[in-house]
Amino acid sequence: MPRLSAWFIRTAMAYLALGITFGALLLWNKGLPLHPGIWRLLPVHIELMLVGWTLQLIYGIAFWILPRWRSSRGNETPVWVAFWLLNGGIWLVALSQSLGWDPIWLAAGRLAEIASAAAFAINAWPRTKALGA
Repeated sequence: MPRLSAWFIRTAMAYLALGITFGALLLWNKGLPLHPGIWRLLPVHIELMLVGWTLQLIYGIAFWILPRWRSSRGNETPVWVAFWLLNGGIWLVALSQSLGWDPIWLAAGRLAEIASAAAFAINAWPRTKALGA
């Protein structure tokens, strides 16, 4: 497995653990109320599970599994950029939603996540081609 895929997958597992922890706290709070402020973790839980775990895992597996061209996965720089943009975006979105920051930070986080998809596509696009082409 390429080192970059391992970084994506390990980070995805960390987000999974954190997301499960927040989900368990939310579920516990639903049955035996701990504090009303725990409900502020709901959007963070959703962000960590959907984007942090799922998308990060998809990126890691896709980088690993997409066909190599002449035994090379191409320039890895855009994929590293995608890694940092995605994680920065996740934290911006999570913190802005849970702490009630100005909506511009939420928008900046979402833009970073979208930019990470574009950066990942720069590497993945040339690796996907029709059979026999």
